[in-house]
Amino acid sequence: MYYIKKTMEVSASHSLSLSYESKCTNLHGHNWVITVYCKSEKLNADGMVCDFTHIKELLKEKLDHRNLNEVLPFNPTAENIARWIVDSIEECYRADVQESANNIATYIDE
Repeated sequence: MYYIKKTMEVSASHSLSLSYESKCTNLHGHNWVITVYCKSEKLNADGMVCDFTHIKELLKEKLDHRNLNEVLPFNPTAENIARWIVDSIEECYRADVQESANNIATYIDE
């Protein structure tokens, strides 16, 4: 099995729809650190699990310097973003989405 990991930073804002009162329901931003984990039993024709540049292009183009509420069709919690990443990249089995130094969400497709 081949494994790769790609980490990048994305600057984006969001506001959360919550069932309780929170300052996070107001529009605010983060410098998100996103780590994408991919695997494959075989390498593609280019000798890769998947191209690091394609992962970066997909996520940066969609998310960087954007209001996530405007570009994602769900409540943009770190948990939901992690799941969306795994679902969006065929070889991806895990995504870590860090919105601050002490707050990280992970989704693993098991």
